[in-house]
Amino acid sequence: MIQLDEHIYLYLLGILPLFVLLQLALSIWKKKAQKRFASATRLKLLAPEVSPSKSNLKLIIQLLGFTALIFALVNPKAGTRMETIKREGVDIVFAVDVSKSMLVEDMAPNRLEKAKRIVSEIINQLASDRIGIIAYAAGAYPQLPITTDFGAAKMFLQSLNTDMLSSQGTNLGEAIKLATTYYNNEAQTNRILFIISDGEDHSESGIESVIEEALDQGIKIFTIGVGTSKGGPIPIKEKGIVQELKKDENGEVVISKLRAELLEQIADLGKGTYLYGQQTEATVNSIKEELDQLDKTEFETQQFSDYKDQFQWFIAFALLLFVIDIVILDRKTHWFTRLNLFKEHQDEN
Repeated sequence: MIQLDEHIYLYLLGILPLFVLLQLALSIWKKKAQKRFASATRLKLLAPEVSPSKSNLKLIIQLLGFTALIFALVNPKAGTRMETIKREGVDIVFAVDVSKSMLVEDMAPNRLEKAKRIVSEIINQLASDRIGIIAYAAGAYPQLPITTDFGAAKMFLQSLNTDMLSSQGTNLGEAIKLATTYYNNEAQTNRILFIISDGEDHSESGIESVIEEALDQGIKIFTIGVGTSKGGPIPIKEKGIVQELKKDENGEVVISKLRAELLEQIADLGKGTYLYGQQTEATVNSIKEELDQLDKTEFETQQFSDYKDQFQWFIAFALLLFVIDIVILDRKTHWFTRLNLFKEHQDEN
């Protein structure tokens, strides 16, 4: 198992293309200067031992060396063994609405991004809990099973989008029904389901029976509302640019509004609490208070341990490459000339 200690240094990789462009510009300038000095034929006579191709090889070696140094700064760590540890926590499943109405921009930048930010901040407040993620619209899709890997959870969370489910509309009952299959530990009694949605529901049948089934399994249902009572139109975008606004069968622009009353009803039936997600920090603090009041159940989990720094290998590799770069001269290598790897000469007929 690999962990990256300092992710921020990965941004330095963006310097490498600039380095290549600088070297390319320098090469073009040198060729122009050489042409002003003498023709290509005369340059070969004046400097017959200069290899025109080795500069490319040296550039590749330099790029690999700088890349190795950047990864040394990132400091990858490798887990050397698996161990079973005991933890205390709660099983939490996040059901995130990914229907088209979540694109409404009445909460900046839009409802879906707001929902993702709220969930991400909740995860930051967790300690020894286990979490899972469900994406739902007209149907529900298991995005991430119950896990203690918060890093993976955030990665899957950020990949949520309104195009991931082909069936559109919103069916809250399907999300709750799928959530009941997530809690795989029979001894775990503290089970929480967070539904993050604008409250729209296009299902024809009521969800009371689904909520009752969830309660029978010891699942408490909390709801978080994203959106405003005023609402807004649903933008249809292509490559980030709004092409049109969604319209109904009569050609009228659809205005999607937050249906807080439905979310309040679900939370009430599910023995949980409804929270309005306008203020992210206040919402997360309220949720933390709710979770702190719950009894923690002990469970076992396996994880990698004894992580060891690996930066020294990247430094050694970088130094080796830089030494090779110094050793390789711009002159032709005679034993390489016989192999003709750099095409430095052509057999004359």
